[in-house]
Amino acid sequence: MEGNHIGVVGEEPVIVMGRIEPSAARVHVGGLIKDCRQRAGMTQKELAKETHVSESLEGAYERGERLPSAGFLIDADRRTAAGGVLETCVELMAEEPSKVQYLEWRLQEAEALSIGGYSGTVLPGLLQCPEYAGALYRCRVPAFSKEEVDRLVRKRLDRQPVLLRNPAPTVSFVVEQVALQRPVGGKAVLKQALLHILETVRSLGHVSLQVMPTDMEWHPGIVGSLNLLSSPDGRRSVYLDGEAKSRLLTRPVEAMQYAERYGAIRAQALPPQKSLELIERLAGE
Repeated sequence: MEGNHIGVVGEEPVIVMGRIEPSAARVHVGGLIKDCRQRAGMTQKELAKETHVSESLEGAYERGERLPSAGFLIDADRRTAAGGVLETCVELMAEEPSKVQYLEWRLQEAEALSIGGYSGTVLPGLLQCPEYAGALYRCRVPAFSKEEVDRLVRKRLDRQPVLLRNPAPTVSFVVEQVALQRPVGGKAVLKQALLHILETVRSLGHVSLQVMPTDMEWHPGIVGSLNLLSSPDGRRSVYLDGEAKSRLLTRPVEAMQYAERYGAIRAQALPPQKSLELIERLAGE
């Protein structure tokens, strides 16, 4: 895992036409969703409406092509009077491999209403320029080949068009000041990365960035980086990067707790305009 800037390194499942290769566990859960729906006399369209997801997403859940969120499983259990059959699948879906959880996050990110995140060590992936992303991958031990670095950088950049989507998501980030000062790849690369952030934030009114000053004695983000989003169905998801294991959290209570933590982090960070002024100074502009 890359840690702190979202992404899985090395071999990973492939997203094809908005679907992830089905696993035995997801196919099993999808079959239960379909069985409970049919027993309740509901169509896919009706269950989708009742659980506030699109009909296509509900169908993908039944085919095992997407990772059903905890919120969906809980709501579907109640709407179909499944008696806890679907709710008990929440734990099973939480055990899906980290790579699958990451790909589900990417699919959610591509259609999110809002995206937010706090990063303590490096710049957010959605705001990285190619040179900075490449420098990060070259930090890896054991080292990647040049071809692998190039491939991973392309994958990183493939996520960034979400910022240009119409309708655009609301995007906000909080970054530790130290991440803006560490010369990853050298001073020239860092300057290019900072200028890229300035240009992105200033040209896109729906994107904001706040800096957490290094002299802040304590704030809730010290315990670790986090990433959040709000889906079209109104549910929140949280993605926690980790070197050994990353996790996608979709339980409503957990998601709310992390949303509150992120709100507290933002409240302690510099305001957006002051943050841009600091980045300008660090870039030497």
